[in-house]
Amino acid sequence: MRLLDPDALAKIHRLELIARGLVEGFVSGRHRSPYKGFSVEFAEHRQYVPGDDIRNLDWRVYGKSDRYYIKEYIEETNLRSVILLDASGSMRYTGRQAAAHNGHRLSKFEYAQFLAASLAHLMINQQDAVGLVTFDTKIRRYIPSRSRVTHLRVILDEIVNTAPGDESALAPVFHDIAERAHRRGLIIVISDLFDDTEEILGALHHFRYRKHEVLLLHVMAEEELTFPFDRWSMFRDLELEARRVQLDPRAVRADYLERVRRFVRDIEMGCGQMDADYVPLSTKRNFDVALAHYLASRKTRTKGLGNK
Repeated sequence: MRLLDPDALAKIHRLELIARGLVEGFVSGRHRSPYKGFSVEFAEHRQYVPGDDIRNLDWRVYGKSDRYYIKEYIEETNLRSVILLDASGSMRYTGRQAAAHNGHRLSKFEYAQFLAASLAHLMINQQDAVGLVTFDTKIRRYIPSRSRVTHLRVILDEIVNTAPGDESALAPVFHDIAERAHRRGLIIVISDLFDDTEEILGALHHFRYRKHEVLLLHVMAEEELTFPFDRWSMFRDLELEARRVQLDPRAVRADYLERVRRFVRDIEMGCGQMDADYVPLSTKRNFDVALAHYLASRKTRTKGLGNK
């Protein structure tokens, strides 16, 4: 499968994924650091103390106040990000309304693969560090964040060679990653979030507690959102093969849709309360269009906030 579609990448090539919060890094780049140094953008003055470099004295302030003040600056750094790719069994589902790529309808997992590959490519090309975690009930592979161009191949190989497998256990994995990711940055979750909502939100809050920014790409099939089935059918659990039920979907549609509505609402509200970006995505919509739309709106918002 060819993940880096040239047409898709062309739509997002000029759009930068810039962290809204304070980020930490080693190499001078375009993202704000919480640390003050003598770098790019003026932050504030502080009174001179013996040992300070006199080259950083503000002589204009001295001329007005007859006191010595040092100019401090905000350091610009690279963004460090980690993509968490859900490879649980439920991600295997392919709806009949799913968007097609090269004539092939995409499953939720394939859709997520394209999202992950495009974001990794985008961030590496803007000299940001990106890592990858694939998981189901546990972490399958943890690739630390790197910014080298050769690192992109490592990430893409892992994405391509990963297939959906077991049940979901999102919260324990998120808590684990929150403890491992010591440097603040951007956590990108790509998942259908089929797990206990309260536990998921608690785990996402763990990321925020550790000062990470969170971007949640919530991938669902259109059929999961609208439940269009209208005749007796056999429904099977993609995570537990033995779990099957035969029923008339018309009899359960109203209750099902209400549960889905509450599920999506609770996730969205929880993300809003913790200032995490929540992006609902239906596989009915082309992944490149959806991603380009989000990145454009994000860029507009970060400019409006002055990237603070």
